[in-house]
Amino acid sequence: METVFNLSTKTGEIVTRLPETSTILKKYKIDFCCGGNRPIGDVIAEKNLNGPDILEQLNSAFIKSLEKPSVTWDEMTNKELIHHIITTHHQFLNLILPELSQFTTKVFRVHGNHCPELAQVHKLFHSLKIDLEQHTIEEENVVFPLIEAFEEQLAKEQMRELTAKIGDMEGDHEGAGDLLRKLREVTNEYTAPDWACMTYQLTYQKLEQLESDLFEHIHLENNILFPRVLNELKEVQ
Repeated sequence: METVFNLSTKTGEIVTRLPETSTILKKYKIDFCCGGNRPIGDVIAEKNLNGPDILEQLNSAFIKSLEKPSVTWDEMTNKELIHHIITTHHQFLNLILPELSQFTTKVFRVHGNHCPELAQVHKLFHSLKIDLEQHTIEEENVVFPLIEAFEEQLAKEQMRELTAKIGDMEGDHEGAGDLLRKLREVTNEYTAPDWACMTYQLTYQKLEQLESDLFEHIHLENNILFPRVLNELKEVQ
């Protein structure tokens, strides 16, 4: 079989070249967003996973993708990527964050006495919610308009502002990644107790959905959009 990905290929590069591989990486809890600059071999060794099997799945997916034409993320223009991020990932956050706020509060109120970890879940989620809401507002009101304006014309002062803002956004992503890791740990991999009510189970399911979508969201920005814009800014400065 033709080999496209190997142990030295970075996790973010894998998903950039073939977005469908995100499903495989998620299955093994391999970070391709905040940790997208790490070789997959390092992650496989760290997690003690079956490297040959994972690489075979990734390369098989790539070979299969050649049978049908597709557009990869890095082939999209900046404006197309921004439109996709807003209409897909920001809209998803606008729907799920208020819903999860109610769920985590209700579950904590009802079951907190018996499950003290729910206090931590409630606190971690609401810290994440505030960070994400402020982050998306900053992107939509400042960062994305600056990127789109740069494609037309941007003063040097605005270029410096955009460079700094992108650094801030990447820092926000690191913070979100830390909160997600803590949420996964405190929820025991989003595993509700056997006796858990439907709301309890649904809360953990939706938290995991949030994590999955954020991985895709952060990957598009950290590994594709922002590096491309920073390279373009360097070329004109």
